Amino acid sequence: MSGNESPTYRDRNSTADRALDILTMFDDTRLIVSGTAVAEHLGVARSTAYRYLQSLVAGRFLEEAPSGGFRLGLRVLEVARLARRSYGLSEVALPAMAALAEEAGETVLLTRRAGDLVVCVDRAESGTRAVRISYERGSTLPINAGASALVLLAWGPEDETRRLLESVELRRFTAATLTDVDALMGRLGRIRRLGYSITRGELDPDVVGIAAPVRDDAGAVVAAVSVAALATRVYPEAEAEIAQQVLGTAQKITDRMAAVSG
Repeated sequence: MSGNESPTYRDRNSTADRALDILTMFDDTRLIVSGTAVAEHLGVARSTAYRYLQSLVAGRFLEEAPSGGFRLGLRVLEVARLARRSYGLSEVALPAMAALAEEAGETVLLTRRAGDLVVCVDRAESGTRAVRISYERGSTLPINAGASALVLLAWGPEDETRRLLESVELRRFTAATLTDVDALMGRLGRIRRLGYSITRGELDPDVVGIAAPVRDDAGAVVAAVSVAALATRVYPEAEAEIAQQVLGTAQKITDRMAAVSG
């Protein structure tokens, strides 16, 4: 291509590819890159590498480091901030939820508390089960029954939780549903010590629920992730194994929330 020709689409795309190659050279162990390292990485002459680098500097994606070489620029921080704003809880959680659904072979729910109700924010289904548990997105669940509800209550201030439970009608759904406030408070204490909640037939007589807390970057519980399955498919001896899977998923969601909000 001569000096007075306009670059073709292929040329422009190649330049963009090289720019992305340079940006992905940075990681936790490499915060500054040299022009020589870029040239070697791209397999081009140093003069060509410097043209790419200067283009990134002009766009504020890179800046020259005081000690020499190049570091990430302020434009990268601006783009990262916008990327974080584009993520909602469901978008952060769904990949881990889908993996858990396939691993456990059951329905996985993401729930949040709204006053004295629990709201199903999202769900992921296993592709291997013919019979599935139906909790629709946006549906509400009671505050006193079900693994998710108890997890969402367990880490709140005890006096506030007690006042909440005393202020609402605690409905009995099955013989196993707890409606006594003192009994519920004791149950919440055991859940805190265990780190997760297991309920069997407390909201629906045929369903077992296993839930763990999702936390924000301050450590507060903001959501719960849970497996909901037909009780006939989850024997008591399998509960601990599923609980560990749910705990791992909750931690993955917590970690990703911290990554996109940090």
